[in-house]
Amino acid sequence: MEIFENLEPLLKSFWFVAIPASLIFVIQTVMTFMGTDSSDGLSADFDGDLSGGDAPFQLFSLRNLINFLLGFSWTGISLYTAIPNKPVLIIIAFFVGALFVFLFFIIIRQVQKLAEDNSFKIANTLNKTAEVYLTIPENKKGKGKIMVSVKGAFHELDAMTEKDRIQSGSIVKVVKIENNNILIVETI
Repeated sequence: MEIFENLEPLLKSFWFVAIPASLIFVIQTVMTFMGTDSSDGLSADFDGDLSGGDAPFQLFSLRNLINFLLGFSWTGISLYTAIPNKPVLIIIAFFVGALFVFLFFIIIRQVQKLAEDNSFKIANTLNKTAEVYLTIPENKKGKGKIMVSVKGAFHELDAMTEKDRIQSGSIVKVVKIENNNILIVETI
């Protein structure tokens, strides 16, 4: 460690923060790409529920601490010779560290927008129009089938009507759901 012995104390401090923070960051990154950072018990992000909210990320976490320390230390190292005023250097390094945490939040929020729940829920058929596939008997005397589009996908579902018989090819509207899987429809 002869390299560090000749450095000024502030620059030495920046290096002593940058090296372990960088190593932990590399470990976190590898674990993230391996998929072991969230649910395997090998978590590299020790989050506590400090926010009391439903946010998917925490302000006070190991990952955010490492992000802050990376920005802080590497900014201090990079600008050490360019900024002779050391308190100004520390303030700039602090703001860059905070910027790293903010950028992490923005990236996480953008990635979460990519997640979309396309699972089919029968409740999403309410007030949708559909085409009768198999004739629906009158007054709930039997079931027919309808084709309804939900989130761009067509579904063939059982349907009944409380009114007159509805012929195949007719256009209907879903008005309610009975027994969690039978749609009640009426002609438009």
